[in-house]
Amino acid sequence: MKLELIGLAVGLALGFLCPWTVPAGWSLYVAAGLLAALDSALGGARARLQGQFKLGIFLSGALGNAVIAVLLTWLGEKIGIPLYLAAVVVFGTRLFQNFAEMRRELLTGRPKRDKIE
Repeated sequence: MKLELIGLAVGLALGFLCPWTVPAGWSLYVAAGLLAALDSALGGARARLQGQFKLGIFLSGALGNAVIAVLLTWLGEKIGIPLYLAAVVVFGTRLFQNFAEMRRELLTGRPKRDKIE
């Protein structure tokens, strides 16, 4: 748990110390990629909480989700259809599902483990 908090602190510090602006033309791509990254991060946190975290699955999912989200955005711009909305709907839904599972695990996981032991 300490490593995650250290990584978060370093990332936040870098973000504040090295501000970077996204060109307007890239905004949809970055937004779709960030949503995919948030989905992967929350999914990884949920898996860690449940004791099922596997680094290979996390990394391949994070990279794959980001690539799919960016490709959908790019393809949608080429054909004139907002396909990025598909990524927004899917990853947004998964964010809420992962959060719900984490909440449920935190609220009910310990009493269940105590009863089993």
